[in-house]
Amino acid sequence: MTTPAECAPRVVIADDQELVRTGFRMILTARGIEVVGEARDGAEAVATVREQRPDVVLMDIRMPVMDGLEAARRILAEAPDCRVIMLTTFDLDQYVYAALAAGASGFLLKDVTPAHLVAAVRLVGTGDALLAPSITRRLVERFAAAAAAAPAAAPAVHRDLAALTPREREVLTLMGRGLSNTELARQLTLSEATVKTHVARIFAKLTLRDRAQAVVLAYETGLVSPGDSVADDR
Repeated sequence: MTTPAECAPRVVIADDQELVRTGFRMILTARGIEVVGEARDGAEAVATVREQRPDVVLMDIRMPVMDGLEAARRILAEAPDCRVIMLTTFDLDQYVYAALAAGASGFLLKDVTPAHLVAAVRLVGTGDALLAPSITRRLVERFAAAAAAAPAAAPAVHRDLAALTPREREVLTLMGRGLSNTELARQLTLSEATVKTHVARIFAKLTLRDRAQAVVLAYETGLVSPGDSVADDR
């Protein structure tokens, strides 16, 4: 039988502050998660990931030489199966869309609790996204502002959505509004297992990495509009 330690994700920590790297490494290793490398800037992060091939990268947004957004883009271009969690001490508004568009699977504040850090790494390591409804709201606000500035430039529905069944399109719409699998199952009167099957098929058909990319696509294609309701924080 596989133990939690055996299936734990392998992690690289990229942050220009040694204290942050040390603290995160101690927390993760104490919970059986292997830290296979550290980096002091984005360029080092790219090189370390290329060498170590981790499952998850904890990536600071603001770093010298190369910032975390550019490092994430380069890493995910070379290793699309890797997952990147962005680290920040700042308000997320100015970074949310750029980071998700770069392929990040979620965000963590640097003052995150040890339990939340470990849970986030394990969650993202399974292929899910760390995308709270509050983050989804910021996407809504971003697209609402863009629509107000240029109402004639509303995005057209992407042709790839034609590959979805009506049910899959409904599931993608609700994901775009911030609903979790549990909330999707409740609203659609389906089992969570069935919802997970629909989500997996959506990812495969649209070549999406995770839920974060699904939410971005739902807004960029016009499947979900800024005026639509978003799930409340739990």
